[in-house]
Amino acid sequence: MSEKPPNPEEVVEEKEQETSEPPSEEIEEGAEEIEETKEEAPAEAETAAEEKEAAEGEEEEAEAEPEEEEIEVVEERVYTIPFRRVWATPRGKRTPRASRILRNFVKRHMKTEDVEISNEVNEELWAKSIKRPPRQISVRLVKDKEGRVIVYPATAA
Repeated sequence: MSEKPPNPEEVVEEKEQETSEPPSEEIEEGAEEIEETKEEAPAEAETAAEEKEAAEGEEEEAEAEPEEEEIEVVEERVYTIPFRRVWATPRGKRTPRASRILRNFVKRHMKTEDVEISNEVNEELWAKSIKRPPRQISVRLVKDKEGRVIVYPATAA
């Protein structure tokens, strides 16, 4: 009755030995599968390398072309839009009114209903929060063949 409980390390080692020694039949089958995968691996590696090279080539081509070239430009104009009337509005509503004035200005001058304001212009409007929009803003309006107008910030030429 004075048997000591087995050492936990010895128990773990015994379990590892039991699981690491599969029957001899399973070893032979496993060896055949390993040999087959070794033969297939180089072919797969070559195709994967070719795919990576092709993907890198496509990425380089995409980086070379700016987004604006994808749009077929029909008309392009540069305007300075005054926001004089915005300042007659209560402080908490000025920048939203400035964006509405910008959108209406573009509709009126470019003769279209489909207007998109780029993130850069939107950030410029909202730069000083809702209370203090800019007094005026210079923009570049680009109209594509579908009649859609995109508003970009004017670049210094």
